[in-house]
Amino acid sequence: MLAKPGQTFEQWMESRVARRASRRYDWDALKFQADYDPTYRRAQMRYVGTGGTGVNSDVNTVPAGHFTFSTMVIPAGNIGPSHIHHDVEEIFFVLRGQMKVVCEKDGQKWEATLHERDLISVPPGVYREEHNTGEEDALMCVMLGSPKPITPVYPPDSPLSKIKR
Repeated sequence: MLAKPGQTFEQWMESRVARRASRRYDWDALKFQADYDPTYRRAQMRYVGTGGTGVNSDVNTVPAGHFTFSTMVIPAGNIGPSHIHHDVEEIFFVLRGQMKVVCEKDGQKWEATLHERDLISVPPGVYREEHNTGEEDALMCVMLGSPKPITPVYPPDSPLSKIKR
Protein backbone atom coordinates (compact mmCIF):
# COMPACT_ATOMS: atom_id res chain seq x y z
CA MET A 1 0.00 0.00 0.00
CA LEU A 2 1.35 3.37 -1.00
CA ALA A 3 1.43 6.46 1.16
CA LYS A 4 -1.58 8.75 0.75
CA PRO A 5 -0.93 12.09 -0.96
CA GLY A 6 0.52 14.57 1.52
CA GLN A 7 1.32 11.86 4.07
CA THR A 8 4.81 11.96 5.59
CA PHE A 9 6.94 8.84 5.72
CA GLU A 10 6.42 8.76 9.51
CA GLN A 11 2.62 9.00 9.13
CA TRP A 12 2.65 6.32 6.46
CA MET A 13 4.70 3.92 8.60
CA GLU A 14 2.56 4.61 11.69
CA SER A 15 -0.55 3.75 9.62
CA ARG A 16 1.00 0.31 9.08
CA VAL A 17 1.27 -0.49 12.80
CA ALA A 18 -1.53 -2.36 14.58
CA ARG A 19 -0.88 -2.41 18.30
CA ARG A 20 -2.44 -4.96 20.64
CA ALA A 21 -3.60 -2.13 22.92
CA SER A 22 -5.87 -0.76 20.18
CA ARG A 23 -7.39 -4.13 19.18
CA ARG A 24 -10.51 -5.74 20.59
CA TYR A 25 -12.02 -9.16 20.13
CA ASP A 26 -15.04 -9.03 17.84
CA TRP A 27 -17.44 -11.66 19.18
CA ASP A 28 -20.06 -10.46 16.65
CA ALA A 29 -18.10 -11.18 13.45
CA LEU A 30 -19.48 -14.74 13.38
CA LYS A 31 -22.41 -14.24 15.76
CA PHE A 32 -24.90 -15.66 13.25
CA GLN A 33 -23.12 -19.02 13.65
CA ALA A 34 -23.18 -18.87 17.46
CA ASP A 35 -26.86 -17.88 17.35
CA TYR A 36 -27.51 -21.16 15.54
CA ASP A 37 -25.23 -23.27 17.77
CA PRO A 38 -23.43 -21.85 20.86
CA THR A 39 -20.44 -24.18 20.26
CA TYR A 40 -19.66 -22.08 17.16
CA ARG A 41 -18.94 -19.01 19.33
CA ARG A 42 -15.49 -17.53 18.73
CA ALA A 43 -13.94 -14.11 18.27
CA GLN A 44 -11.76 -12.41 15.70
CA MET A 45 -9.17 -9.71 16.40
CA ARG A 46 -8.24 -8.06 13.10
CA TYR A 47 -4.78 -6.69 12.28
CA VAL A 48 -4.47 -6.59 8.45
CA GLY A 49 -7.70 -6.27 6.48
CA THR A 50 -10.95 -7.85 7.57
CA GLY A 51 -10.31 -11.52 6.80
CA GLY A 52 -12.93 -13.95 5.58
CA THR A 53 -15.59 -13.58 8.29
CA GLY A 54 -17.82 -11.30 6.23
CA VAL A 55 -16.92 -8.11 8.11
CA ASN A 56 -16.95 -5.48 5.36
CA SER A 57 -14.71 -2.86 6.89
CA ASP A 58 -12.65 -2.06 9.95
CA VAL A 59 -10.87 1.31 9.97
CA ASN A 60 -8.73 0.09 12.87
CA THR A 61 -6.67 -2.31 10.73
CA VAL A 62 -3.62 -2.00 8.55
CA PRO A 63 -4.90 -1.88 4.95
CA ALA A 64 -4.56 -5.25 3.25
CA GLY A 65 -2.28 -5.28 0.21
CA HIS A 66 -1.80 -8.99 -0.46
CA PHE A 67 -3.30 -10.96 2.45
CA THR A 68 -5.34 -10.60 5.65
CA PHE A 69 -4.15 -11.41 9.16
CA SER A 70 -6.10 -11.78 12.38
CA THR A 71 -6.14 -13.75 15.58
CA MET A 72 -9.03 -15.95 16.62
CA VAL A 73 -9.91 -17.07 20.13
CA ILE A 74 -11.87 -20.33 20.30
CA PRO A 75 -13.26 -21.23 23.74
CA ALA A 76 -12.60 -24.74 25.05
CA GLY A 77 -14.91 -27.24 23.38
CA ASN A 78 -15.97 -24.85 20.63
CA ILE A 79 -15.81 -25.36 16.88
CA GLY A 80 -15.15 -23.40 13.72
CA PRO A 81 -17.74 -25.12 11.50
CA SER A 82 -16.90 -26.68 8.16
CA HIS A 83 -16.47 -24.08 5.43
CA ILE A 84 -14.64 -23.64 2.16
CA HIS A 85 -12.71 -20.80 0.54
CA HIS A 86 -12.73 -21.29 -3.22
CA ASP A 87 -10.40 -18.36 -3.87
CA VAL A 88 -7.67 -18.41 -1.21
CA GLU A 89 -5.28 -20.45 0.86
CA GLU A 90 -5.98 -20.17 4.60
CA ILE A 91 -3.32 -20.57 7.27
CA PHE A 92 -3.96 -21.45 10.91
CA PHE A 93 -1.06 -21.01 13.34
CA VAL A 94 -1.77 -22.14 16.91
CA LEU A 95 -0.33 -19.75 19.48
CA ARG A 96 -1.97 -21.37 22.50
CA GLY A 97 -4.06 -24.47 23.09
CA GLN A 98 -4.86 -27.54 21.04
CA MET A 99 -6.90 -27.61 17.84
CA LYS A 100 -8.11 -30.55 15.79
CA VAL A 101 -8.39 -29.58 12.13
CA VAL A 102 -10.58 -31.68 9.83
CA CYS A 103 -10.23 -31.24 6.06
CA GLU A 104 -12.36 -32.76 3.31
CA LYS A 105 -12.19 -32.82 -0.48
CA ASP A 106 -14.05 -35.03 -2.95
CA GLY A 107 -15.34 -37.31 -0.17
CA GLN A 108 -11.91 -37.86 1.38
CA LYS A 109 -11.34 -36.74 4.98
CA TRP A 110 -8.10 -35.95 6.78
CA GLU A 111 -7.52 -34.67 10.30
CA ALA A 112 -4.65 -33.63 12.53
CA THR A 113 -4.24 -32.20 16.00
CA LEU A 114 -2.24 -28.99 16.15
CA HIS A 115 -0.46 -27.80 19.27
CA GLU A 116 1.33 -24.59 20.22
CA ARG A 117 3.35 -23.21 17.27
CA ASP A 118 1.97 -25.77 14.80
CA LEU A 119 0.68 -24.50 11.46
CA ILE A 120 -1.53 -25.78 8.67
CA SER A 121 -1.93 -24.25 5.24
CA VAL A 122 -5.30 -25.25 3.78
CA PRO A 123 -5.44 -24.89 -0.02
CA PRO A 124 -8.39 -23.27 -1.81
CA GLY A 125 -11.19 -25.72 -2.58
CA VAL A 126 -10.75 -27.81 0.58
CA TYR A 127 -13.39 -27.81 3.34
CA ARG A 128 -11.94 -27.12 6.77
CA GLU A 129 -13.23 -27.10 10.33
CA GLU A 130 -11.45 -26.49 13.60
CA HIS A 131 -12.24 -28.02 17.01
CA ASN A 132 -10.77 -26.79 20.28
CA THR A 133 -10.10 -30.16 21.91
CA GLY A 134 -8.15 -28.67 24.80
CA GLU A 135 -9.30 -27.53 28.22
CA GLU A 136 -8.39 -23.86 27.74
CA ASP A 137 -9.27 -21.20 25.21
CA ALA A 138 -7.21 -21.66 22.07
CA LEU A 139 -5.60 -18.74 20.28
CA MET A 140 -4.73 -18.94 16.58
CA CYS A 141 -3.32 -16.61 13.96
CA VAL A 142 -5.38 -16.78 10.77
CA MET A 143 -4.07 -15.56 7.45
CA LEU A 144 -5.89 -15.53 4.12
CA GLY A 145 -4.05 -15.14 0.81
CA SER A 146 -6.03 -12.20 -0.56
CA PRO A 147 -6.61 -8.62 0.58
CA LYS A 148 -10.39 -9.10 0.11
CA PRO A 149 -11.26 -12.82 0.20
CA ILE A 150 -14.66 -13.98 -0.96
CA THR A 151 -16.88 -14.88 2.00
CA PRO A 152 -16.60 -18.65 2.55
CA VAL A 153 -19.48 -21.03 1.99
CA TYR A 154 -20.68 -24.00 3.99
CA PRO A 155 -21.34 -27.57 2.85
CA PRO A 156 -24.73 -27.85 1.10
CA ASP A 157 -26.06 -30.11 3.88
CA SER A 158 -25.01 -27.68 6.64
CA PRO A 159 -27.80 -25.67 8.29
CA LEU A 160 -25.43 -22.66 8.13
CA SER A 161 -25.66 -22.69 4.33
CA LYS A 162 -29.33 -21.67 4.64
CA ILE A 163 -28.82 -18.78 7.10
CA LYS A 164 -28.78 -15.25 5.72
CA ARG A 165 -26.30 -12.94 7.43
